[in-house]
Amino acid sequence: MAAKRILYVITDLDLGGVPLHLFRLARWMRDQGFAPMVVSLKPLGPVAQMMMDDEFEVHTCGGRRGWDFRVIGRLAKIISSSTPDVVHALLFHANVAARQAARRINFPPDRVVCEIQTVEVERRWHLLVDRWTHRGCRFTIGNSPSVVDHLATHARISRDRLRLVRGGIDPGPLREAKPIDKTALGQPDDAPIVLWVGRLDVVKGLELLVESFQPIAANTSSHLLLAGTGPLHARLTHLIGALDLSDRIHLLGPRDDVPALLKSANVFVFPSRTEGLPNALLEAMAAQCAVVTTDVPGCRDLIQHEENGLLVPYGDVEALSCAIRRLLDDRALASSLARRAAEVVEQDWHIEKTYAAYRAVYAEIP
Repeated sequence: MAAKRILYVITDLDLGGVPLHLFRLARWMRDQGFAPMVVSLKPLGPVAQMMMDDEFEVHTCGGRRGWDFRVIGRLAKIISSSTPDVVHALLFHANVAARQAARRINFPPDRVVCEIQTVEVERRWHLLVDRWTHRGCRFTIGNSPSVVDHLATHARISRDRLRLVRGGIDPGPLREAKPIDKTALGQPDDAPIVLWVGRLDVVKGLELLVESFQPIAANTSSHLLLAGTGPLHARLTHLIGALDLSDRIHLLGPRDDVPALLKSANVFVFPSRTEGLPNALLEAMAAQCAVVTTDVPGCRDLIQHEENGLLVPYGDVEALSCAIRRLLDDRALASSLARRAAEVVEQDWHIEKTYAAYRAVYAEIP
């Protein structure tokens, strides 16, 4: 029997969480006997090259920035020529393009699967488009209970057309990582570290985090490390300087040693306004970091207050500061929460369960 052909469609293959997730998923599916192919709406990026080096068939629709409706016709031709058994699109633009391309060539909508990985609060028109077009696919996948509930409530997609595929990670490398040499970061070896990792973006609550650290810096020897890059870099640099915290808050830029950083942190803090299912938070939990995060969708799917971390209201600078200080001061509590967080990842958010759930969704496709 021929291998089931899956055509994955994604908005771009630049370096980022979802393209790398797709690369790992495609490899797992190939190992399971499937025949995956990949299409990027935009020109091929670094992850595309990684896939081609691993002998995947990768195509591009050559789309420009923003809405380039020509990609729909180009994608329709790729679907028609590759004759997949399943088309699986990831992220909003790819979802819309896949639904419309399939419609153009009469590709059965029951063999199209779309996926959303965020609780959309900024571009609510995305939810309207999903409401109008979701019948162009058999299922819409959400990667956390919060995402699925959000799609049911705000995009009004019926529950029988929604599927939950919990996101996940491989906790092994994080569990086994060794702490970094603090002096290599310019930190005193005995200084407690508060760590954040991710994209420097306005939805991440980073300005609030910087403000919350001011009383902590005044009363402890702790340092705050922000690992990542993004459009908020200049604003954060200005704010850190304005609060006279340049010697205590450090913008590390992009890092390739995140597991080691996590193993060195006393507290991992993640004050986002919205998430789908944050991999950075999952990785911190797997590395046995004590976690403070906001009580928002995505984060609350992972953290239960005072069971495996601390939750605070988004936007409450004082509550955020107090929670961080609490874990810095109470090491027994921090250790207990961190240990339970790692257990939760192993039990509920292991990547093998994620891949098995995808395979179960594909099994429902005629």
